Amino acid sequence: MTLPQHAVRFFHRLLAASLGALPTLADTTATTTPLGLQFDATSAIFRVWAPFATTVHVAGTFNGWNPADTPLHPEGNGNWFVNTTGISTGTEYKYVIVNGTQTLWRTDPLAQCVETNNGNSVAYAPDAFPWTDKTFTSTNADRMVIYEMHVGTFNDPNPADRIVGTFATAMERIPYLASLGINMLKVLPVAEFPNNYSWGYNPAMHAAVESAYGGPDGFKTFVNACHALGIGVILDVVHNHWDAGKVSLWRFDGWSENGKGGIYFYQDGRSDTPWGPRPDYGRPEVRAYIWQTIEQWLTQYHVNGLRWDATAFIRNQFGNENDPANDIADGWRLLQTANDQIDALPASIISIAEDLRNNAALTRPTRDGGGGFDSQWNGAFVDWVRPSLETGEDLLRNMSAVREALTRLPNSNAFERVIYTESHDAVANGSQRVPSKIDPANPGSYWARKRSTLGAALLLTAPGIPMLFQGQEFLEDGTFSDNDPLDWSKTNTCAGIHLLYHDLIRLRVNAANTSRGLAGQHINVHHVNDADKVIAFHRWQNGGPGDDTIVIANFANRTWQTNEQYRVGLPRTGTWLVRCNTDLQSYSADFGNTGPTQVEAEPTPWNNMPHSAMFTLPPYSALILSQ
Repeated sequence: MTLPQHAVRFFHRLLAASLGALPTLADTTATTTPLGLQFDATSAIFRVWAPFATTVHVAGTFNGWNPADTPLHPEGNGNWFVNTTGISTGTEYKYVIVNGTQTLWRTDPLAQCVETNNGNSVAYAPDAFPWTDKTFTSTNADRMVIYEMHVGTFNDPNPADRIVGTFATAMERIPYLASLGINMLKVLPVAEFPNNYSWGYNPAMHAAVESAYGGPDGFKTFVNACHALGIGVILDVVHNHWDAGKVSLWRFDGWSENGKGGIYFYQDGRSDTPWGPRPDYGRPEVRAYIWQTIEQWLTQYHVNGLRWDATAFIRNQFGNENDPANDIADGWRLLQTANDQIDALPASIISIAEDLRNNAALTRPTRDGGGGFDSQWNGAFVDWVRPSLETGEDLLRNMSAVREALTRLPNSNAFERVIYTESHDAVANGSQRVPSKIDPANPGSYWARKRSTLGAALLLTAPGIPMLFQGQEFLEDGTFSDNDPLDWSKTNTCAGIHLLYHDLIRLRVNAANTSRGLAGQHINVHHVNDADKVIAFHRWQNGGPGDDTIVIANFANRTWQTNEQYRVGLPRTGTWLVRCNTDLQSYSADFGNTGPTQVEAEPTPWNNMPHSAMFTLPPYSALILSQ
């Protein structure tokens, strides 16, 4: 039996820890006692970090908002606490922090429920939710197909009402995702952010769930519903920067230096990022705060994975590669230690870095000095593939670049990369959806449909963990925006394109036991014809019928007819069946239905393969074959 990569790393880390080689929880945190509001059998404990405070009180609906009625007591390490009664779910409160002449009313940094990003904290009992997912386990990386979702725009039934989509409205479409074949859902950040419209990458409260989406119980209900239909949930977390506005964490206890943000942030140039102030990873209390929020998502919300935003800016001041003078050692240590602690949890969790620097060290084990991530977003794949889909000139399509996209694997491990042709960043920030880039005047045109689905076939047969962006499967066009919901009518007008994605996903996960090789590590790009713009590759896990899979992709507007068939090498003799032909008219009425349903391998060596066959090839299409 071959253990999953995360399990191998877990056992390695147990061994290393026994030898004293790894940071412990105490090395990461200032105290093992959780901060925030904790309930026990008869009372409630408030605990907050405010090292420069003169006094700290808690005021709320339970004491008539009296700022002097309920004092907290210092307990060392800059922490203050009080054990009190009269607190129940729904009680609103704030900390009242005095620092010299300053009196500051602050939202609890670890509140899981808030009125708004800078409003009152709301007492919440995290263990009261009635989970029904005890038997759920998430899919292994080799069968994983990720779908990236923005809750606010995924399913907004009435955009005109200026009310964003919610966890409840998103849940209405979870059966749709399950029928499509999705088994992992990557959700853009849901930590509380200012206002109601946002991508989520400006977090203000890192333990609270966005109130406009439905708050903590709304998110738990959503995760529970996903699990009930066999879908795991990966959550985006943002700790390379925090919100740039003057929210509750900013100068939390009244202290700061150099005009910076106080105890939670760097007080020098390291605080500056392109998006907002950077947290101070050098303070053990800040690392403890980050870890407490991470652990909360994984244990209290039953999240199955994390996608860490912009890790390059956690490990380097400017997000640079090979720039040791500006590396942030404490940021790297934060990532390593968090991944070790994630692997020590009893559940199977996938930890993914969005680094986009193609640095294989991110996914090496921490015992070898690596970052300990299980996988990372692979920006090179989209950068190499999309130009050959989007350009209007066949001569400009670069098969060598496509080959690089297929074969460049970090640490020679296919599943250490997440690959995509669309993501929230790749279809915004000055760019657009693939169909809109192919044909800006008519994103639903024949050319847009043919070449965008050719890209989908490449994505879902390449080694790696494939990821789709919401609506990609029904030809959503334009630019991603937080106030532009998906057009679900396209599931009808583009029903054939949706069917093609469904069929490709079934092959990717080997649903019919005919394409096991697509879930394997191995690839041999054995045919690269840049003159005719044809590429072919062999995928396999162990080899043999139902495993060896051949993909032939024609990137040209040329049909290879019966009288001029195209020869491609094959690894085995016998009959090869076409499991998917993206040119079928069942996918679109104006497709050509060109291509074989099966071929017989001949004993003619070709492309360094022992056998070969002649193929009719449709334009801008892919054939996927196995035995």
